Amino acid sequence: MLEQYLDINPEVAAALAAGKPVVALESTIISHGMPYPQNVETALKVEQIIRDNGAVPATIAILKGRLKVGMTHEEIEYLGKAGLDVIKTSRRDIPFIVAKGVDGATTVASTMILAQMAGIKVFATGGIGGVHRGAQQTFDISADLQELANTDVTVVCAGAKSILDIGLTLEYLETQGVPVIGYQTSTLPAFYTRESEFGVDYQLDTPAQIAAAMKAKWDMDLKGGIVVANPIPEAHQLDRAMIDQVIADAVAEMDSKGIFGKASTPFLLAKVAETTKGVSLAANIELVFNNAKLAANIAVEYAK
Repeated sequence: MLEQYLDINPEVAAALAAGKPVVALESTIISHGMPYPQNVETALKVEQIIRDNGAVPATIAILKGRLKVGMTHEEIEYLGKAGLDVIKTSRRDIPFIVAKGVDGATTVASTMILAQMAGIKVFATGGIGGVHRGAQQTFDISADLQELANTDVTVVCAGAKSILDIGLTLEYLETQGVPVIGYQTSTLPAFYTRESEFGVDYQLDTPAQIAAAMKAKWDMDLKGGIVVANPIPEAHQLDRAMIDQVIADAVAEMDSKGIFGKASTPFLLAKVAETTKGVSLAANIELVFNNAKLAANIAVEYAK
């Protein structure tokens, strides 16, 4: 049934069939995360980092209504040039993008869904979505969290995006039974900074330990994903007081303009990049590179 919708890149399909390590990558970061040609250069470098660390990259998107698991360089180039014209696609959007035969860039949630369809267990991204600030009034909670509760994929990230309410995000994940692992850290990284005031559920210090926890969880049919929080490299982290103030100002501007829902994260990230004169974007790129390397290392251990 899935074959009528799903195209798995031949290299990815061969790796999966042979039990070799594969790492899924999202495409919203290409279309909505940064401008062309920087988005394409970053996407291709992330793929190369995964290859250099012994795994096969599978960048995921929807092109002309086809679910693509593993994209060619030409397809990544096409997506990067199309940019914001590509529809940001979460779980609810997938059937409509497919039915209309149009292009969709996958978020964390939809990338997890397509990765699971293909049989990929490890996914590298920048930061997960979560509970937005002021969600007590707005109920603005990312679909990423519900996907983590239900979909058996390990998501390697630099923590929750610091534009979110990190405390409430952790509470939601706990309620849904999603473990949050700190990679060589006992505190949750906050995307642009290496730590926050919040602790993780478990500190694990090697990719092999993480792979063993994945195997145990899914062998016992304990449904749902795992969050691996990997701190941004020290050389690239931003000053916490500075970034907190920039985000607070951006959130206030967003509220005054009445921006909400799926438009809120791209607005906030763009506003932070503009205010920091591109420093936050450079940090964002470095943390994605760092996450790709760890994800490949975990995928290699899990494949063993």
